[in-house]
Amino acid sequence: MKIALFTETYLPYINGVVTHVKALHDGLEHLGHEVLVVTVDVNARRHYIKDGVLYCPAKEMKKLYHFGLASPFSRKRYHMLRDFEPDVIHIHQEFGIGLSGARIAKKLDKPLIYTLHTMYDDYLYYIVPERLTPLLRRIAHRYFRFLGKSATELTGPSMKVQEYFEMCGVHKSVNVVPNPVELDIFNPTNLNQKHITAIRNKYGVAEDETLVSFCGRLGKEKSVDVLLDYWAKYVKKDDKLRLMILGGGPCLSELIEQSKRLGIGQQVIFTDTIPHEELPDYYGACQLYITASLSDTNSISMKEAMATGLPVLHIKDPLNAGQVVDGVNGFIYSNAEEMYALLKRYQAMTDKEKNTLTSSVINSVKIYGCEALAKYLIDVYEKAILEKKEKPSARRKKVG
Repeated sequence: MKIALFTETYLPYINGVVTHVKALHDGLEHLGHEVLVVTVDVNARRHYIKDGVLYCPAKEMKKLYHFGLASPFSRKRYHMLRDFEPDVIHIHQEFGIGLSGARIAKKLDKPLIYTLHTMYDDYLYYIVPERLTPLLRRIAHRYFRFLGKSATELTGPSMKVQEYFEMCGVHKSVNVVPNPVELDIFNPTNLNQKHITAIRNKYGVAEDETLVSFCGRLGKEKSVDVLLDYWAKYVKKDDKLRLMILGGGPCLSELIEQSKRLGIGQQVIFTDTIPHEELPDYYGACQLYITASLSDTNSISMKEAMATGLPVLHIKDPLNAGQVVDGVNGFIYSNAEEMYALLKRYQAMTDKEKNTLTSSVINSVKIYGCEALAKYLIDVYEKAILEKKEKPSARRKKVG
């Protein structure tokens, strides 16, 4: 099968969508399929293909984490996709490149698969002032409704995507496809123990202290402010608990100020952005992963931490239920008091109990490798191809 994957961001940039698309690309190729990734290059003057990636000229959008925005209209891009002759077109983001993929799928009369990775209502404040977000939300919902209705099949990492599409007016079943994990990179047997020791020493973490981590882009939608509030309510200096916030973002400085204002500045470590290749050792320096975010559909950072063996403390989130199973790969909390009780519960475990839990956590993510992701999507692609054959487009009917 020949598959074209459309994404606004790709390597060397790293985020959840990039990780997902790269894992899907690798898994599909390993299973013998031919893949063309279509993405942007803000430095390009023309379209070009290199190492199986079609790069499209784009304008850099610095306000949106330096994403590149390409024109959705390009005859050259269309001709290059026509020459590739894809069996399916799979869009992973919704802007210039994503819209281009939807248009090309229609012109080539190919099945369109649309994966919604992001709950955009939580991100509108990046684009317009707060007073304008209701208007932008209505416009965005109409746009997502258009893309959703244009797609042959919809996919997403959790049932939150189903709810979001229905809110936008798209009443189609969403194929829930869990996010992948690069299991080899985050395999605990591959961690650098000397680097792990150096990390704890760098931040002054004592040997008998429990280090709890969160990793992600520090925007409002990640609710790190909630995490800090909860921490300040119950965690005491003599609890031997430290919180490490991995990542940078627009809220970094205000979160640092918040921790100082709450009197927990000495208990919280802010690392700013960490190179992706160093993340496994940073997780290896920690004992737990924690999140208060309700905006994530199926956090890749959380799964990467789990792959290294970290149990997760996850705030109760019904639409993400099942990702963290209490006592199997982590614990669920609803408020600050429950969060603190679980932190203390973990600390009170024997070494044998902790090791058993660690093994259980690692086993729980083994099903999320690259090949597993590819197999999930191949089923969706085959279903879309069959659906397309059974429901020929209006254009084909007219030609016939």
